Formats: sequence, structure tokens, C-alpha cells
Amino acid sequence: MTNSTPHIVSAFEDALKRLKSAIVQMAGAAETQLDQALTCLTQRNPDLALEIVRADARLDSFEHEIEAHCMRLLVLRQPVADDLREVVAALKIAANLERVGDHAANSAKRAAAIEVFPDTAPLLGLPNLGRLVRERLTSVIDAYVDNDAAAAMRIWSTDDEVDALYTSLCAEIERSAEASPGQFSAHMHLMMIAKNLERIGDHATNIAEVVHYVSTGRPLLDERPKADRSCDPAP
Repeated sequence: MTNSTPHIVSAFEDALKRLKSAIVQMAGAAETQLDQALTCLTQRNPDLALEIVRADARLDSFEHEIEAHCMRLLVLRQPVADDLREVVAALKIAANLERVGDHAANSAKRAAAIEVFPDTAPLLGLPNLGRLVRERLTSVIDAYVDNDAAAAMRIWSTDDEVDALYTSLCAEIERSAEASPGQFSAHMHLMMIAKNLERIGDHATNIAEVVHYVSTGRPLLDERPKADRSCDPAP
């Protein structure tokens, strides 16, 4: 009787590779959506914002496909140990990437809503925050592909850089709002764009925690480093 175990193992490894490839494709779509949202910050183009909102459905579709793939693996293969962590990691990363797309789309809509707002310091500072979180998102996906726990830890341990820039931007927006009380609505949009970008940074850090876990088998138990976020609403 022919031993089919090697074939089964090979098929499972191929399935895990396809799963990781799907995550990378989804991450690429999320990065593109964020790039376009940052373009909206400079162009404030309602048509581009509408395209970004429509494209968000693609990320939803990616997440559903990855969830279905993971469920099939869990039911049919019943993975354990390292393989189980790979499947669980894919589910968690896909959920975070879907939220990245939501925040990018929301930022684009709000940027288009202030198309006649002047190029004030707060508005000009938002792309810097966007570029920082974009770099972190790219780096953490690279860490996932390379199974690099050390790289994931570097991203996780510098989360306070995003918080510090976010807090500084909020303070600028508040000062600008006090100087121009007639533009309250526009300043609220700016504040929410900053919050959406900061949340994308948080999702990149969440992914870093997942990468560390799947690579080492150990969850991060330390409290995530945070800078002052005094502009956040009280819980």
C-alpha cells in the first residue's frame, strides 16, 4: 500500500503558501488604498475619494476569501502548533488590513469634503503622519513574509512615534480651530483624518504582535509603548 502522508503534507504546505500569498495581495491593495487617500489630502478630489470608497469592497472580498480558506484548512487539515498559528495569524492580519482600508476610505471622504479649505499647517502636516504609517504598514508585511520576529518587535516598540506625531497634529488643529471659529466643520474633518491615520498605525502594530507570535509561539505580554494622546476623547 502506498504511503500518502508525504503527499498530504505537501498539499498542506502548498495551501499555507497560497494563504500567505493572499495576505500579501490583500496588503498590497490596502497600501494602494492608503496611497490614494494620501493623494486625496493634497488634491481633495471628490471623484478620487469616490473611487477609493468603491475600492474598499475589494478588501472586504479579500477578507472573506481568506476567512473561507482558513476555515477549510481548520476543518479539513486540523492543524496544530506552528501550522495552527499560521492559520490564526492569517485571520487576524486580514481583519486588521480590512480596517486599514476602512480608515483610508474614511480619510479620503473627509479630505474631499474640505476641498476649499486653505493649505494651513495642520492640513500640510497630515501627509507626514500618513507617510509614517504607510512605512510601518509596508515594514510589518515584510516582517510577516520573512517570518522576522525581530523586525516585528522594532515596529511594535516604536508605536509611540506615531502617537507623538498624532498628538502634535491634534494640537495644531485645535490652535487653528481657535483662530478660525467659522471653519469648525473643516477642522473636525482634519481631526478625524488624523485619527484615522493614527488608527492605521495601530493596526500595523497589531500585525507586528501577530507576526511575533506566529514566529516565536509567544504572545507579547508587555504594554505597548504610547506617547501622550491628550487629544483623544475621554473613555
